[in-house]
Amino acid sequence: MLATGLVALVAVLLVWLGWVLVGEVAAGVPQLPPDTPVIVDGVRVPAGQLADALTKSARVEVLRLGSVAFAMVVVAAAIVSWVLVRRVLRPLHDVTATARRLSAESLDARIGVTGPRDEVAELAATFDAMLDRLQAAFDAQRRFVANASHELRTPLAVLRTEVDVTLADPDADAAELRRMGEVLRDATRRAEDLVAGLLLLARTEAADSVSADPVDLAETVPGALDAVRAEARDRNLSVRTDLASAGVAGDAALLGRVAGNLLENAVRHNVEGGWLSVRTGVENGHAVLSVASSGPVVAPGMVAELFEPFRRGAGRTGSGTGLGLSIVRAVAHAHGGRAVAEPVEGGGLAVRVVLPSRAPAQDS
Repeated sequence: MLATGLVALVAVLLVWLGWVLVGEVAAGVPQLPPDTPVIVDGVRVPAGQLADALTKSARVEVLRLGSVAFAMVVVAAAIVSWVLVRRVLRPLHDVTATARRLSAESLDARIGVTGPRDEVAELAATFDAMLDRLQAAFDAQRRFVANASHELRTPLAVLRTEVDVTLADPDADAAELRRMGEVLRDATRRAEDLVAGLLLLARTEAADSVSADPVDLAETVPGALDAVRAEARDRNLSVRTDLASAGVAGDAALLGRVAGNLLENAVRHNVEGGWLSVRTGVENGHAVLSVASSGPVVAPGMVAELFEPFRRGAGRTGSGTGLGLSIVRAVAHAHGGRAVAEPVEGGGLAVRVVLPSRAPAQDS
């Protein structure tokens, strides 16, 4: 309607200009002698009134032909505008219809616009890309909730079973009650560790930014090593360290948790009498924390899955929550870096955390 109205306005303006110009041209006709015979449109006109007669006749003709042209132009503009606007806006209608069909359970709908890559097609492609990201996020959320529910069910089932068995035994003595208490304590600790890991993972993945305090990755390792040293000694593990300065800008607590998780995994998923090595340094302008260890053989195709929540490779055992590498990856991403892993020849896993390096401050 807007396009048709604009065309109609321009057409009216053109007809009016034609009417004015024709009148001025006709009025400029030279004067003829009074006795000169003049016929305009089959009517004899005095020579002195020739200019007025020509002006009137020309303007009438302009109005007659202009009215026909005006009607044709307006009708053509309405048809063309309707067709073009419908064609241009069809992808927008598809976007609207797709958005109305979407829900958390049906995020697989896509627009799939084909044709010229104009602005509307770009909008539709951007909308489809957004739906891809939303579907991936919802799928990951559903998997995470299902896995978390399954993992939490185990310690809760242990708690209830132990209580029910003990209460059903009328001859339960102090030793039996003490044994039940120890089982309940272990199950409670596992549930507590699992909930703490879930909260840390959720906070890290949802964080838009983290602190930018100066942190040396080499300084995060000793405390993490102290926490697992006793367990490593019990399993006769040899520990090798190569700690060079590797400054980054980030959250010291989260980066300390990265070192702790990697070392806990290296100890708990190791073999008796095995080894583990820790190395920090700067490579190609990036700070690197690398933890490698012996252990069960890990298939190359299973390495990527180890970073998913509650995923454990074949042959990997331990008392962890299954969130260690997921937290490592989330913290690395929050600091603008990445976490990668690869199998160790003969068995075991090597994990590298690569973060943007922060140059040490210069003394003034």
